[in-house]
Amino acid sequence: MKKVFMYFVFALVAMCSMTSCVERIDAGCEGILVNLYGDDKGIGEVALCTGWVWYNPMTKQVFEYPTYVQTIDYEPFTINAKDGSEFKIDPNVNIKIADGKSPTVFKKYRKELSDVIMGPVLKHVKDACRIEINRFTTDQIVSNREAVEKAIEKRLTASLKSEGFILDQFTSGLTYPQTIVEAVNAKNKAVQEAQKSENELKVAEAEAKKKIVSAQAAAEAYRLQVQTLDEKMLRKMWIDKWDGKLPVTMAGNSSALYIPSK
Repeated sequence: MKKVFMYFVFALVAMCSMTSCVERIDAGCEGILVNLYGDDKGIGEVALCTGWVWYNPMTKQVFEYPTYVQTIDYEPFTINAKDGSEFKIDPNVNIKIADGKSPTVFKKYRKELSDVIMGPVLKHVKDACRIEINRFTTDQIVSNREAVEKAIEKRLTASLKSEGFILDQFTSGLTYPQTIVEAVNAKNKAVQEAQKSENELKVAEAEAKKKIVSAQAAAEAYRLQVQTLDEKMLRKMWIDKWDGKLPVTMAGNSSALYIPSK
């Protein structure tokens, strides 16, 4: 009898071990309890937070959805503007699932969160970019890039919110067509060359004005000097410049040196 009881206890423990399981929901995640069989097959009513969860692995399953901000760098894709020009988008987004929305997201997509981000969320990103860029011509996009990117971000924020996600940051990585890049570079080069020529002209004008002012100053100084000269000053200047030597060639027999006296 005792041996039978021991077998019974052992069988009961084995059955409990086979029909129950425990899982710890990590911090920063929400646990989702899913019924695999029965009339209420599908998503459970409770969005589990951190802690230990006991469940029957034969009839239920637990999924974890991270609720912290994730940075996703999607592969580039192309979109046409209103006038047909092709722009490349290389999006980078920071998103998180809204608190308490994990069961709703899982019930709709029945996928791991990483699969949802690389599938449905990416579709929302592409749709937001396509709809907004299709509204603008190439010139409008080039001239108002900031406004275009804000329009994309606004639309994407609203669409992701309806899906249970929060958009923390969005960068479009918008790249212009090569023809536009070349045209912009040519325009910038022309502007730079025109500015350079204008600067050189200003420098030349400044140098010319400087020379004119210098010449005018010299002429004025000479004029004032001439006005102040009289016969006595001229004689003094003549004496100051004489080196004391008599001329080599003399006229006649006279050796006298004439110095003006008046």
